[in-house]
Amino acid sequence: MKTILLQGDSITDAGRSREYDLPMGYGYPTLLNGRIGHDYPGQYKVLNRGISGNRIVDLYARIKSDIINLKPDIMSILIGVNDVWHEFSKKNGVAPEKYYKIYDMLIEEVKEALPDTKMIILEPFVLNGAATKEHWEDFSNEVRKLAEKSRLLAQKHDLPFIELQDKFTEAAKLVSDEYWLSDGVHPTTAGHELIAREWMKVFREIEDLD
Repeated sequence: MKTILLQGDSITDAGRSREYDLPMGYGYPTLLNGRIGHDYPGQYKVLNRGISGNRIVDLYARIKSDIINLKPDIMSILIGVNDVWHEFSKKNGVAPEKYYKIYDMLIEEVKEALPDTKMIILEPFVLNGAATKEHWEDFSNEVRKLAEKSRLLAQKHDLPFIELQDKFTEAAKLVSDEYWLSDGVHPTTAGHELIAREWMKVFREIEDLD
């Protein structure tokens, strides 16, 4: 049975258990676990190790315990919004250049330790909402900078890249920003479904599944 590891911040964490692999929270990891378990029974084990509040530097700090030691066959990473948010809320953000540098180190070290692990990079995203509206222009611009850095890293390391910002922007035109991201950052159930659908497209492609 192959292991799938989902890494990130509160968007991935989504209230998961810290004691057990299940429950996996209310977000896209649970949706993926159900879908993969149903469509490919007995073939994959899904682990959620997202931690609320994490920036790229926090994820890098736990690379050994929460990535390398778990020896995933497939791993996806969604990280970046806190690197911006924490600058506005705590003056403790991570600048784009440092974000790129630390993220690059993380990928390199995972590739060296686990050369057979397939990695997927998800694009950080943001919409206008309660958590972002006060600094909306700067918030949005900074997240887009990190999104571009994550795209460049995926290109550098020849990794699949899941575009999400444009997906959420287009989806918000159908209803409203808060319908998809409750506060401009955290997805609603519909928002998590959007992420899960885009994730599954890439998963089926890299695993050569019908």
